Amino acid sequence: MEQNTVKWREGGKSAPWKKDISRKFMYLKPADIKPEGWLRRQLELQAQGLAGHLDLIWPDVRDSRWIGGDREGWERVPYWLDGFIPLAWLLEDRGLQKRAERYIDAILSGQQEDGWICPCGMEEREHYDVWAAFLICKVLVVYQECSGEEEGGHSVEDAVYRALKQLLNHISARTLFGWGAARWFECLIPLLWLRERRPEPWMDELAYVLEGCGIDYERLYARLSFDRPGAKRYWTYLNHVVNVAMALKSRAEMSLLTGEDPDAFALDFYEKLQKRHGMAIGHFTGDECLSGTSPLQGSECCGVVEAMYSYEELLSIGGNPFWGDLLEQTAFNGLAATVSADMWSHQYVQMTNQVECTRMPQGKMPFNSNNEEAHTFGLEPHFGCCTANFGQGWPKFALSTVMRTEKGLAVTVLAPVRVQTRVAGREVCLTVDTEYPFRDSLRIRVMPEEPLEFELSVRIPGFARAAQIRVGQETRDTVPGSFYMLKRCWKKEDEVVVELRFQEEFAERPSGMWALRRGPLFYAMPIEAEHERIEYERDGVERKFPYCDYAVRPKSDWAYGFGAGPVREVQAEMPGMPFDREKPPVMLETEMVPLDWKKEDGMCRERPESVEPLGAPVKKRLYPYGCTTLRMAEMPRVEAPKGQTKD
Repeated sequence: MEQNTVKWREGGKSAPWKKDISRKFMYLKPADIKPEGWLRRQLELQAQGLAGHLDLIWPDVRDSRWIGGDREGWERVPYWLDGFIPLAWLLEDRGLQKRAERYIDAILSGQQEDGWICPCGMEEREHYDVWAAFLICKVLVVYQECSGEEEGGHSVEDAVYRALKQLLNHISARTLFGWGAARWFECLIPLLWLRERRPEPWMDELAYVLEGCGIDYERLYARLSFDRPGAKRYWTYLNHVVNVAMALKSRAEMSLLTGEDPDAFALDFYEKLQKRHGMAIGHFTGDECLSGTSPLQGSECCGVVEAMYSYEELLSIGGNPFWGDLLEQTAFNGLAATVSADMWSHQYVQMTNQVECTRMPQGKMPFNSNNEEAHTFGLEPHFGCCTANFGQGWPKFALSTVMRTEKGLAVTVLAPVRVQTRVAGREVCLTVDTEYPFRDSLRIRVMPEEPLEFELSVRIPGFARAAQIRVGQETRDTVPGSFYMLKRCWKKEDEVVVELRFQEEFAERPSGMWALRRGPLFYAMPIEAEHERIEYERDGVERKFPYCDYAVRPKSDWAYGFGAGPVREVQAEMPGMPFDREKPPVMLETEMVPLDWKKEDGMCRERPESVEPLGAPVKKRLYPYGCTTLRMAEMPRVEAPKGQTKD
């Protein structure tokens, strides 16, 4: 039987109500945001692909216990809804919306009288990991924000209220364990949303009980590094890559109650992750736990999208433009590469140097705790959490493009979008017209219904070498890695043009090899690929085209190093799929030098046998990392023998 709620006390007396601490940037309502250009196309591909069909084809969503079925009744439906709901409303697709509503109706109707919301019997509660309760409350908040509806009065808000109040009773008697302890701060997201709408003292109590029961990553990583030199097949909650990606925002979420610096822990933690586990693209390895800096170690797809969400929250709460840089970098490289261009398949883990995606011989894979098929593309390679979860990446990215400030609006993430909202009580339309990150400029149009003075802030990426803003006939230099604020009386059809200047640069890796980047995009040598469809059934789950698995094998040479020649940008037309593997919208052309670099068991060796050139340099076009399936992205820089470069 549940105990009564513990009274909120401090020093034996009722504690004073704490002053709310606001975010630097506030999210707009999803209805205010209309993705355009390549971003809308990416969302359309997602709706037409795997994430848009899981409720129709995948038993763990289609027949879940959340809707009265007999399949998984824990994280997979909430994970899927967390991306599917904003996707449906951003695309204004009534068919998708109705499918989401079916799940929300079932979840609300299944909530127990005492507030318990997860699909399990009373006898199962003691051993039920309440991570799923955090997640489903987050989903209900997403639904409420997207739909804007007060179902049956206040039923969505009331459901979150009852679920969280019951959760306080539950974890006061049965403390957090497992994933709930590792991800306690995720519950702060629906809790703080609820507290803003109808604040009550028990909500702060729940926040501090969660904090007290959960893993303290700040203290843990101040004392431990979790390096396991040479170790394989180990697994812990403490350095699981998805927990780590989520934990980046943990203190920022608490800062909305405590007033602490929202950035201090996250900046220190990210620096440690990069030093010990960083990937060439600025993300971090984890297959499944943090795995070092080798270009053969993988990084889990869930870790990519959860890092993106952490960066979105960090950007919103503290306003540091650095998190916007990381968000773009992770989306355009890590997310784009780990999901196929048509968005019908994904990997569980991606590798920086990935020369083949076929099932590896047993015991020969480089991963520390993933299986032999984890890097292949398909329906649910290795484990289905990423199948359910990868869909949150692009919709939440779109919702982070423009945010509200105390005195106006901010263009926080650079992507094509149209916003229709109210500023100081007046209607304002703002459009961002750009093909960034494939091009280097953007045009912002500000169209108030009548002349209106407010502040417009624009994030200038920190990886730009220089940037200029033009308003009317006036051109101003800006500082990369900052927000440029324009305060003026805006009139209809006012325009702001932002010109960014990027430079190709090589970044040295711990291996002694190098990675090539230009602005937010890292570049890789693409390997021509042959895709074999693999259709079968396992554990009652059918794989058939277009949601089958794939074996991807190389059809072209890949054993090269960077030459000493110049690097030249080559632009092409925007393709129908933004991250097309055959027709990328931008490339870098440079000299590559053939090397003796061996491949065995479906992967290249970590380093070439020698950096002595095997022949004359060859002119190659490198693709954006996110436009590759098979690739070499971390390679030596080689002084080639003198002679004519081959085309």
